[in-house]
Amino acid sequence: MDDTGDLVVEIEALGEKLSAAKQSIGARFIGQDRVVELVLAALVSGGHALLIGLPGLGKTRLVDTLGTVMGLADNRVQFTPDLMPADILGSEVLETATDGTRSFRFVEGPVFCQLLMADEINRASPRTQSALLQAMQEKSVTVAGSNRPLGRPFHVLATQNPIEQEGTYPLPEAQLDRFLVEINVPYPDRQTEKDILIATTGVQDAASVNVFTTEELIAAQKLVRRMPVGEGIVEMILDLVRAFRPGEVDAPSIVRENVSWGPGPRAAQALMLTVRAQALLQGRLAPSAEDVIAMARPVLSHRMALSFSARARGEDLGTIIDEVTASVTRTQAAA
Repeated sequence: MDDTGDLVVEIEALGEKLSAAKQSIGARFIGQDRVVELVLAALVSGGHALLIGLPGLGKTRLVDTLGTVMGLADNRVQFTPDLMPADILGSEVLETATDGTRSFRFVEGPVFCQLLMADEINRASPRTQSALLQAMQEKSVTVAGSNRPLGRPFHVLATQNPIEQEGTYPLPEAQLDRFLVEINVPYPDRQTEKDILIATTGVQDAASVNVFTTEELIAAQKLVRRMPVGEGIVEMILDLVRAFRPGEVDAPSIVRENVSWGPGPRAAQALMLTVRAQALLQGRLAPSAEDVIAMARPVLSHRMALSFSARARGEDLGTIIDEVTASVTRTQAAA
C-alpha cells in the first residue's frame, strides 16, 4: 500500500478510536455531545481548552473523565484568591542530611503531570494565573533558574465561572490566546436533565473505560498534523481570521464598528488544527468548509473583544462571529 493509502487507513482508525472515546466520555457526561467533541478536538490537536459555565454543570466531572479515557496522568488545582504561583509550579525546600549538610531540593507542583485541571481559574489573581503562561506555551517551567520539562503530552483544561459572578478576575489576553478553544457549557435540556438525574442518583455511577494510551494520543496528535487540508480551506481560514481585525482595510463594517481588537496568527494555527480534528470526529478524511464554520466560535471568541460602545449597546460577540463567518463562506463559495 502506498503512503497515501497508509495515511487513509491511519486516519480512519483514529476516527474510530475517537468515536469510542466520545462514547465512553458520554457515559458519565450525559447529553453534551458537542462539548465532548470540542474537548476531544482540543486534545487530539495538542492544545488546551477553556470550559465556561455556571457551577454544577459537570465541567469538573468531564475533565476527571477525560483523564481516564485518554490515559493521562492528571492533577487538579482549585484556584482561589490566596493561591500562589509556587502552589502550582512547586518550590525549593532546604533539607538537612544525616551528616548535617544542607542542600536545596525541588518539590514538584501539580503542574508536573499530563492533564492539569485548573478549576475555577478566574478566581485566582492575575499573578497566579500567569504561572501557567510558560507551561501552556513551552510545555516547561522555569523555577529557581532551572528549566524543567513537563509531562508529554501536556494539556490544561480550565474551568471558568462567568465573569459576572462575585470574586472573579478576567483572564489576561495573553493567557486566553494560549487556549486552543473556548467551550461554553450550557444548561441541559429537560430530557437530558432527566437522564442525568436517573443516572447519578442510583446506587452505582456510570464508569468510563480507557480508550487511549499516552503513546497513542501522541501518535494521534502527529497524525492530525499530517491530514491534508485543501487550498480553499486554507484561504477560508485566512480570510476568516483577518476579517475580524478592525484595522484591516477590507474588514467588514460590523467588525470595525464593534470589535476593539481581533485575533492574531495563533487563531489561524488553531483553526488549521481543530478543523482537522473536527473532520475526524465527523468521520471525514479531510476538513471542509462546514468544519471551519463549526470551529469558528470556539477558536475565535476568546481571541477578540467588543469595544466599549458595542458592549454598551448590548452587542453579542457570538452573533458577530456567526455573521462574518457566513459572509466569508458565501464569498468562498462564489469564488
